[in-house]
Amino acid sequence: MIEQLQQAFLRFAENSQLNQLSAIILTLGAYQFGQYCYQRSGRLMLLHPVVIAGCIIAAALNYFDISYQQYRDGSQLFYFLLGPATVALAIPLYQEFRHIRLLARPVLITVALGATIAATSAVLLAGLMGAEGEVLRSIASKSVTTPIALGISDKIHGISTLTTGVVVATGIIGALLAPIAFYFCGLRDPRLQGIVLGLNAHGIGTAVAFEKSASCGAFASLAMGLTGAFTALTLPYAISYFGI
Repeated sequence: MIEQLQQAFLRFAENSQLNQLSAIILTLGAYQFGQYCYQRSGRLMLLHPVVIAGCIIAAALNYFDISYQQYRDGSQLFYFLLGPATVALAIPLYQEFRHIRLLARPVLITVALGATIAATSAVLLAGLMGAEGEVLRSIASKSVTTPIALGISDKIHGISTLTTGVVVATGIIGALLAPIAFYFCGLRDPRLQGIVLGLNAHGIGTAVAFEKSASCGAFASLAMGLTGAFTALTLPYAISYFGI
């Protein structure tokens, strides 16, 4: 019975149109289940919808022996929507622009230093543990939101699947550890908390920031966008210069 179900699913997935439908249904269903678990747990970060949905999708692809490329081809709609969703973050930025303008210089300096340290530390640590070539290039953009990270990974000849996994893991870990860091550093200003979340935990951190307040979310959006732009402009040249 299980083998028949698997064969039927594979035949279903082989058709290009049905493949898109199955990928969309799987993604939305997994995310909705993750959202349900997240809300019922009192928004426990370890049960974030991205974590739950990612585990479900990975298990389904592994069980039905479907490659990531097949799944990615079928879920192009979501990849397309990542761009507009990121651009839409300009709305809270506009609403908080008068506050952002007052902190423009320290924010720009913080983002430039933070993005540089994030990429450098990731590559150095991975290199010390024996990683080389494609792996190093794939994790260099770990602190950049997914659509930008994938573009950078393709540009520097990284492994897109590894980049996606590292970016998601960075977002979850960053959002999970941020409250602890805020507590020990005595960081209570929502604007500064937003910058930390956006810089270190990109999209997931920004979502958490909006749960705190509109101001926190706006500054997280700003930090995430600036980090992505700075990394996209500088990382390919740095990779080429150091011969990674």
